[in-house]
Amino acid sequence: MPAKQGTTFQHIMRDLKSRKFAPVYMLMGDESYYIDQISDYIAEHALRPEERDFNQTICFGSDSTAVQIADMARRYPMMAEYQVIIVKEAQNIRSLEPLEKYLKNPVKSTILVWCHKNGKIDARKKAVGLAQVVGVVFESKKLRDYQLPDFIQTYLKQKNVSIDPKACQMIADHIGSDLGRLTSELDKVLISLPADRLRVTPEVVEREVGVSKDFNAFELRNAIVQKDCFKANQIVKYFDSNPKAGSLYSFLPLLFSYFQNLMIVHYAPRRNTDQDIASALDLRNSWGARDYITGLKNYSARKTMSIISKLREIDGKSKGLDNPNTGAGDLMKELIFFILH
Repeated sequence: MPAKQGTTFQHIMRDLKSRKFAPVYMLMGDESYYIDQISDYIAEHALRPEERDFNQTICFGSDSTAVQIADMARRYPMMAEYQVIIVKEAQNIRSLEPLEKYLKNPVKSTILVWCHKNGKIDARKKAVGLAQVVGVVFESKKLRDYQLPDFIQTYLKQKNVSIDPKACQMIADHIGSDLGRLTSELDKVLISLPADRLRVTPEVVEREVGVSKDFNAFELRNAIVQKDCFKANQIVKYFDSNPKAGSLYSFLPLLFSYFQNLMIVHYAPRRNTDQDIASALDLRNSWGARDYITGLKNYSARKTMSIISKLREIDGKSKGLDNPNTGAGDLMKELIFFILH
């Protein structure tokens, strides 16, 4: 299998499912979910169950050296097409020189999976460049908040389940970008769905995930978009009494993203229709553009710029910058008052 530089998770999984194995998979990055998905698939599918006893080794970087791993990789499989070596927590291995020597001439019947979590391999090491020549190098990056709804929809679609946009945003806002926890919660929701109703609604999310369908970050954003002071203050008061339901930290990124996009729309050459706005913001569909049409009516460009500045100020204060005493609840109230007045 030819090496692929900058390949995607989807491409790697497609090749694995077609049994197109590379001799080396160098997996690294801050998002452990994709690294685990790739290494677990190889562990479960590269060899038949009866071949694994003699041909599959899982070791840990804290208990192994690159010399030991390179020596294992040079062995040949016993009564099987491949041998599989999976190195977990590879970030704990200091010297990579023995690995670099191996990568210059890897054994084609060995599938070596190098799982380096919590960051990238030092760019000064030759191992990455050598791995790119003979195998697959993949950097697993954390998803941004705005990418979570697409991830949720794709994950559920693969299981033939659909989800309401509001329910999708509720889950994304409540759980955040920890993909391990996110997929665990989605699996819990899937189990609860009846066979004749494979759609996730806000009511299902409220029941199974424990997020209020009426008082959450998504509804607060909607209230602000609509400039509904009463509803916004209701939700803020609810958050104040129920910190686990929502907090300043859960909706600050949501609001910043909205008003940053609204500023782009204010200065877009064409902004009269849903399609114009979707094009300006590079949205996948025009459904999300409606909030910006409402925002154009409720917030001038000057007010939008002031809100963005205020969001940055509140974000700094929430981290202790020029703010020795004010709590998150009071900062939240200060922000909402500023936006709506």
